[in-house]
Amino acid sequence: MNFFRGVMGGQAVGPQPSGAETIQKLCDRVASSTLLEDRRDAVRALKSLSKKYRMEVGTQAMDHLINILQTDRSDSEILGYALDTLYNLICNDEEEEQDESEALADAVTPIPVAGKHKNVSMPDENAQKQADDLGAQFTDTFIQDPEHVTLLLTLLEEFDFHVRWPAVKLLTALLKNQCVQVQGIILVSPMGVSRLMDLLADSREVIRNDGLLLLQQLTKSNAAIQKIVAFENAFERLLDIITEEGSSDGGIVVEDCLLLLLNLLKNNSSNQNFFKEGSYIQRMKPWFEVGDDNSGWSAQKVTNLHLMLQLVRVMVSPVNSPGATASCQKSMYQCGLLQQLCTILMATGVPADILTETINTVSEVIRGSQVNQDYFASVNAPSNPPRPAIVVLLMSMVNERQPFVLRCAVLYCFQCFLYKNQKGQGEIVATLLPSTIDANSISAGQLLCGGLFSADSLSNWCAAVALAHSLQDNLTQKEQLLRVQLATSLGKPPVSLLQQCTNILSQGDKIIRRGSKVQTRVGLLMLLCTWISNCPIAVTHFLHNQENVPFLTAQISENLGEDERLVQGLCALLLGICIYYNDNSLENYTKEKLKQLIEKRIGKENFVEKLGFITKHELYSRAAQKPQPVFPSPEQMLFDHEFTKLVKELEGMITKAVHKSSEEEKKEEEVKKTLEQHDNIVTQYKELIREQDAQIQELKEQVASMSSQNEQMQTTVTQQLSQIQQHKDQYNILKLKLGKENQSQSNSQGDGSQMNGLQTEEITQLREELEELRRQHALLQTQLGDKDALINTLRSEASQTAEVSTGGTDNTELHKELEALRSQVQSQSAEINQMKTERQELLRRAEAGSSAAVPGSDGSLDAAKMAELESRLAAQTTETERLKEEGKSSSQSRAELEQQLASATSTVAILQTEKAKLQTEVQESKKEQDDLLMLLADQDQKIHSLKLRLKDLGETLECDTFLAGGR
Repeated sequence: MNFFRGVMGGQAVGPQPSGAETIQKLCDRVASSTLLEDRRDAVRALKSLSKKYRMEVGTQAMDHLINILQTDRSDSEILGYALDTLYNLICNDEEEEQDESEALADAVTPIPVAGKHKNVSMPDENAQKQADDLGAQFTDTFIQDPEHVTLLLTLLEEFDFHVRWPAVKLLTALLKNQCVQVQGIILVSPMGVSRLMDLLADSREVIRNDGLLLLQQLTKSNAAIQKIVAFENAFERLLDIITEEGSSDGGIVVEDCLLLLLNLLKNNSSNQNFFKEGSYIQRMKPWFEVGDDNSGWSAQKVTNLHLMLQLVRVMVSPVNSPGATASCQKSMYQCGLLQQLCTILMATGVPADILTETINTVSEVIRGSQVNQDYFASVNAPSNPPRPAIVVLLMSMVNERQPFVLRCAVLYCFQCFLYKNQKGQGEIVATLLPSTIDANSISAGQLLCGGLFSADSLSNWCAAVALAHSLQDNLTQKEQLLRVQLATSLGKPPVSLLQQCTNILSQGDKIIRRGSKVQTRVGLLMLLCTWISNCPIAVTHFLHNQENVPFLTAQISENLGEDERLVQGLCALLLGICIYYNDNSLENYTKEKLKQLIEKRIGKENFVEKLGFITKHELYSRAAQKPQPVFPSPEQMLFDHEFTKLVKELEGMITKAVHKSSEEEKKEEEVKKTLEQHDNIVTQYKELIREQDAQIQELKEQVASMSSQNEQMQTTVTQQLSQIQQHKDQYNILKLKLGKENQSQSNSQGDGSQMNGLQTEEITQLREELEELRRQHALLQTQLGDKDALINTLRSEASQTAEVSTGGTDNTELHKELEALRSQVQSQSAEINQMKTERQELLRRAEAGSSAAVPGSDGSLDAAKMAELESRLAAQTTETERLKEEGKSSSQSRAELEQQLASATSTVAILQTEKAKLQTEVQESKKEQDDLLMLLADQDQKIHSLKLRLKDLGETLECDTFLAGGR
């Protein structure tokens, strides 16, 4: 106990031990003590000494402390002491160490050290460097065994505050010192990232906030861990924390959440897509809902809003894939985020740095998105009268009193507004044309012209670049801008904008003094190069001024200083564009004469060397990296990103054009003309083949349609044939029945002749015969109704089968059936006549019998029956007449049906003839296509020979891909 009394501040007895000896004794006690209390006291003592004697404790006690973490898991207090000690050894943050050392100063008695760590005169930088070296050394020792990091991850599952919090801080310190190695260990550890994500759900804010710092270090520059963290529902948890803490009005916790979100999303397309698909962009809109009172922004609010704007920019950055950027831009417009940003843009009282970052953010949200660009064009500033936001921003850009970064941001916004926006380009150029100028309002074109010719060189450069973007890849607007006229002074005629730009470069002492600044001249030269490139009409207008070419040759041929080399290179580029895009419409400045002028006045090699000054400039590569104009100072603002792409495209072509001889050019022109002719021929043949393919396809469709119709007709005919067969069977049955009835009637007549005088039996027989006639009459009526229905059915089916080729056969069958029906009706009429004859005979016999018989009741009864029989026979006669009329109508219907079938037969014959013609045309088309393929093969052979000739001349053709695609 005397040992602990000496360490913890008791009365000193005897000579004082050194720091190293004390630490050694404490380490021995930690290793050898069997009582938990003794080990706990020893570890607590090591913790109190770990800051002042960092080297000694780290070299002697680290293994013992790690062993405590492994063996004494049941005691949270000793675990907390051990973790705090390890954190003190590894952490390099002096402020945290100083704060914690002050908190524990009263508990530790100072121990004299023999000259170690006592050099108070050492500079702070050297002390920090030594501390960093110690932290890195102890970190390497700790992570040498990956199980130690896994052990810390296991300790994070302890809910005790005195264990969990030190473990979080220790892991954070390890990541700060050796980020890559610790990330690799955590990545392969089972459930390692998931345990760290659980820290965000801890109800104790200290642990949650330090967990945010831990995840920030963990997710730095490691895409794999970033994806795991994102899919552990990190976006949902972080956005919830930001909302709970007050969004932009929140504190440092909101800043930590935003920094972690930036780590997860920046340069990680997978997480960006997950963020968009999870509808988290919509949750960003409330962040930017600032009130009307924008006075008194706190520093933390400015920081938070700045990070929020950066988060929006990460989602729509130009370095992302075009598809992902376009999708995010669409979501931001649909959810109202773009509208909210434009509100901040036009608000008053917004801090300058927030306004600048908002302009940059709006720029990238609208860049390349037609819908967003159209909306931005419709935004008006809350002024009286209202002015378009673009005009207000351009007023800031050409105002030399505005901050430099703000002017750069406005230029970037204008460039993004015009990027792939031909509609917007046309609107800007239209404000310069004479027919659209409004003297009562300030337009974008007027501001650009004012900045282009102002005394401020930065305004000259910004206006020139902005105007160049109005012409980028837009031949129509390049030609339209040639119409712009400027009034230079009273009493003098107006000059064109192109003429005025060249005048600034080449004429007048006053103009030369204003244009002598390199920045102004570079801006004007970039504008002229962009304007006349790929526009022969603009080249002709430029060359029409007799002073332009001598000025350019003089500038290129002079030996100027280092600052003027860039101007010489741009003049060489401008002259080279005049050669390459020259249509030889001016006799004095044809391609050949300009090349001769270069050879005599400058020299081809010297010209190419001066042209190379552009790409060799140190600021060229910086501007070529990204679209946003970011410059440390206004003097370094020389190159535009889009112009660097134009230089890269034209430099090689101009060099080749200058070195070519007149003969080579003539040969090349001839070859080009030949190739153009061949291309035209191939194009014509392609169009012809496409037309024939379309015709063949149409004919195939017609043939398929006719085939399907033919199949339907055949099916209908088959059904009709089956129906006719059924009717035949019914007719045969009916004929058999009629034959039997006729036979029975003849038998009954023979019996009547044999039984003369038996009047009662004869009357009974007549009754039976009358009943049979009624049944036959009813049967005939039913059959006639069926035949009428059949005739109507055949009429409708005949109209449907007008195109059937087998209609003639059906007509014959139907004709036979109708003849059978007619014969049946005639036979029935003959039978009825026979029955009338029999009735007359019966009446005669009845009269003879009545004269011979005795009068009585039977006679009167027979007379009544005979009267009834006569009435029935009269009715039967009427029905028979009606049946005859129906037979006649059936004959007429049959005649009409025969006519319809005849017309159907003729229609089928016509269709068959047309089908044969179509098949003949298809065969002829196939033959013509084969002939065309043969002709194309001959053309390919000729083109191949021409290509070989061009390759022998040293030329590279770009039409090979096109010819291959056409083949």
